Amino acid sequence: MKQGFRFIVGLFTLLFVIFLTVVYYGASLMEQKSYSGHFLPLSEKEKEISSNLRKHVYTLADAIGERNIWKPAKLNSAAEYIEENWQAQKYTVRRQEYDARGVPVFNLEIEIPGVSKTDEIIVIGAHYDSVHGCPGANDNGSGVAALLEISRLLASQKHSRTIRLVAFTNEEPPFFLRRDMGSKVYASRARKRNDNIVAMLSLETMGYYSEKPCSQKYPFPFSFFYPHTANFIGFVGNLRSRQLVKQSLAAFRRHTKFPSEGTSAPGWITGIGWSDHWSFWSQGYRAIMVTDTALFRYDYYHTSQDTPEKVDYDRLARVTKGLSQVVIELANSK
Repeated sequence: MKQGFRFIVGLFTLLFVIFLTVVYYGASLMEQKSYSGHFLPLSEKEKEISSNLRKHVYTLADAIGERNIWKPAKLNSAAEYIEENWQAQKYTVRRQEYDARGVPVFNLEIEIPGVSKTDEIIVIGAHYDSVHGCPGANDNGSGVAALLEISRLLASQKHSRTIRLVAFTNEEPPFFLRRDMGSKVYASRARKRNDNIVAMLSLETMGYYSEKPCSQKYPFPFSFFYPHTANFIGFVGNLRSRQLVKQSLAAFRRHTKFPSEGTSAPGWITGIGWSDHWSFWSQGYRAIMVTDTALFRYDYYHTSQDTPEKVDYDRLARVTKGLSQVVIELANSK
C-alpha cells in the first residue's frame, strides 16, 4: 500500500516538475510576441522562393519518390539532385561516406567560411531520406527544399562565423537514434575533430499549415500553453539549448510576419528530440529543430499519402526566407 502511494506521489511530483519547467521556459521565450495577423501577399522574392521550393519537393517526392537504403538508387538520385543544385549555386560539395547495413551512403556538406570567427561554426541541416513506404514530401522534402533555398539566399555572402549546410542521410527508422544515423555519424566525427559548432538548426517536416480550429495537437503538457491552430512554425530545443531557441525565435520574429512558437524542455519529453538535432545533443553541442510539429498536426506523417500537393509552398517560402535571416544573425552576432 505504501509503495503504491509513494509511486503515485512520485508520479505527480514528476508531472508537476514538467509542468513548471514548461511554464517557466516557455514563458521566458516569449519576449517578443508571435505574429498573429493575416497571411500577407508574398513579395516577388518570396514568390521565387515558393516556386523553387515546389520544384524541389516535387522532384524529391514525386519524380524520385521513396528514398532509403531499401531503394538505394532512389536515395542516390536524391543526393545527386542536392549535389547538382549546390554546384549550380557555385558551392564545393563534400561527401561524407560510410557504410550502413552493407549499403554505401553519404552525407553532403557545403561550407561558407567565416571572415573573423572562422573557428565558430553554424550548422544548418536536413535529412533527405524518407521512411519505408513513404514518398516523403513534407517529411522531409520540405526541409531539404528549405535547405537548398537558404543556401541559395546565402550564396556569395560573407559572415563572421563559418556556416555549414548539410544534407543528412538515414534519419528515419531503423537508423533513428542509432550509430548509423547520418547526423550521428556527422556529429560524432565533428566532435573527434574538436569542431567548435556553436549552433545547429535541424530543418524537419516544415510545410503543412492549417487555419482550422483544433488542428494542432501536442504531447502532455504543452496543450495547456500553446495554440491549437496549426498555422505556426515551431522552434524546439532541450534545456541546454534554451538560449539558442530564444535567439533564433527572436530573430525570426524580427524579420518575418509569420506565426511562430518556441519551447525549451527536457529532451526526453515526447517529440522534443525527434530529428537530427538529437545527434548534436549527444555530442554536447547546442542544437534545435525547426518544424511544423509533424505528426502533431500532419495526418499523413509516415504514410504513402505524404505527397507534394499537401505542402503549402507559399507559407513555407515565408518561413524559409525568415530562417535565412536567422542564420545570418547567428553567423554575425557578438
